[in-house]
Amino acid sequence: MITMNIRYDDVLDPLRQAYDNRAGWRDGLTKEPWKLVERQAFRDRLAPGARLLEVGAGTGQDSLFFQEQGLTVVAADLSPVMVEHCRAKGLDAHVMDFLHLDFPAGSFDAVFAMNCLLHVPNRDLPTVLAAIRSVLRPGGLMFAGVYGGDGDSWEGTVDTDEHVPPRFFSWRSDEQLIGFATGAGFAVVDFHPVDTGRGFRFQSLTLTATAATPTAEGDG
Repeated sequence: MITMNIRYDDVLDPLRQAYDNRAGWRDGLTKEPWKLVERQAFRDRLAPGARLLEVGAGTGQDSLFFQEQGLTVVAADLSPVMVEHCRAKGLDAHVMDFLHLDFPAGSFDAVFAMNCLLHVPNRDLPTVLAAIRSVLRPGGLMFAGVYGGDGDSWEGTVDTDEHVPPRFFSWRSDEQLIGFATGAGFAVVDFHPVDTGRGFRFQSLTLTATAATPTAEGDG
């Protein structure tokens, strides 16, 4: 692990390259059972026909699930190759990063973010969450699931990462994650940790957008 003081703009190009390079491999992966449980639990919270945005959609496996469940789905990912995989599945997919979600304010009933916010440095997470919050209608739901540690936090790359270039990660404590979310205009609906069975602890966080949208504050 290499710790660093880094901004979201700094990680975008390496992330895009890493996921472009491994898109085909990732599309062939089988979803782990615990991910299916988390995904279904979020689906069960949504009204029939809800309009859902998946950010960090990857190759669109989750977006396709939601679409087949009768939801109106839009997928967004920073990797053009990932978006090509989404479109090949018949999804409405767009090349967008978190800070350039080109949708009208309040245009979605739900946002699904599975293991993508862990690529955002803490310095810019408040701004990213506020940007996501802005495209949700008041009372809309967001699933924000990431790997993280109870009482442990760090930022950087991982020596064992098989992606090239290596990806940036932010590993947050439960308190940090929840604090970022509530500070960006969300209220917690549910939080629980998940033992993934392979050495990673998953933080499952379901949020609702409050009526007032706070003004995002960056630090330069």
